[in-house]
Amino acid sequence: MDQTSVSGPRPSSRIPTIDLRPWLSGDAEARAGLARTVDQALQNAGFLLVTGHGVDPGLRRDVRGAARAFFALPVEVKEAYAAKVGGRGWLGPGAEANGYAEGTETPPDLKESLTFATHEPFEDPVVNAEWYAPNVWPREVPRLRPLCEEYLERMAGLERELLSLLGYALGLERDFFARHMDRPTYGFNINWYPGTDVVGAPRPGQFRIGPHTDFGTVTILDRQAGRGGLQVYTDPADGGVGWADAPYDPAAFTVNLGDLMARWTGDRWRSGRHRVLPPPADAPTEELMSLVYFGECTPGTLVESVPAPVGRVAYPPVDSHVYLREKLDSITVE
Repeated sequence: MDQTSVSGPRPSSRIPTIDLRPWLSGDAEARAGLARTVDQALQNAGFLLVTGHGVDPGLRRDVRGAARAFFALPVEVKEAYAAKVGGRGWLGPGAEANGYAEGTETPPDLKESLTFATHEPFEDPVVNAEWYAPNVWPREVPRLRPLCEEYLERMAGLERELLSLLGYALGLERDFFARHMDRPTYGFNINWYPGTDVVGAPRPGQFRIGPHTDFGTVTILDRQAGRGGLQVYTDPADGGVGWADAPYDPAAFTVNLGDLMARWTGDRWRSGRHRVLPPPADAPTEELMSLVYFGECTPGTLVESVPAPVGRVAYPPVDSHVYLREKLDSITVE
């Protein structure tokens, strides 16, 4: 597939950049203004760019460098760390097709991933066995573990601040969402998107990541710009533009909501639909890497739609992790 056949218009102004510093240290008026911006943006696209987060760009660079050393290893070495979707370790080529989550039969996504998650034990041994398996750290790249653990600590702190801001933006208690995150099963993917020199020409309908929405609460993405990069969908029926290249700021995290948060807010806020374009045919060596933190709840959390006038749709309550498991299974390529 030629990249020009799927490229969309310029980024939409419906995805604003917010500076988190007024939330962290501003006055009441500044916080209220920030909350209004967040509420409006999440009704439109389900996406934000977030600056003022305080995460060292050097840490993000170092995580990428260590991960790149792993992805450059021979396949037979990486296979020792092979895992399934939702597991811990290496997801090789062909392991995942995110378009399946929308019920669309697509070729597998053109990527490899290293996937890690929380490692703190849970009190229920059954839940512990399913959701808190130990992380698998590659012996060949020993520096990867301390870098990722530091990064995940920073992401967990940023997620707590974002969730507090989201509760405030809805006029609810600041801990309305955050109180369900005391033992979250967050996931962390380092996605490597090689060029066509590695993966070959894309098949019809094949993407680096196919169109989908995320499954959890908030996703915090550190991405790189590229011609075969991130696109966001806004519905033309609601004044959107369809598929458009996502706005990019190297200092910002891209934050989007997942399905559980959309259900929780009774569809006041959108689960941000997105995709990652295939590698461009005229830039065969374009290589991108994304650091993707998937926020999730504590196992057993009952997600119930907030009532009107905040919520707009009353979804049946769901167990957060029954929902997550069904979604993870749906994108697994057997």
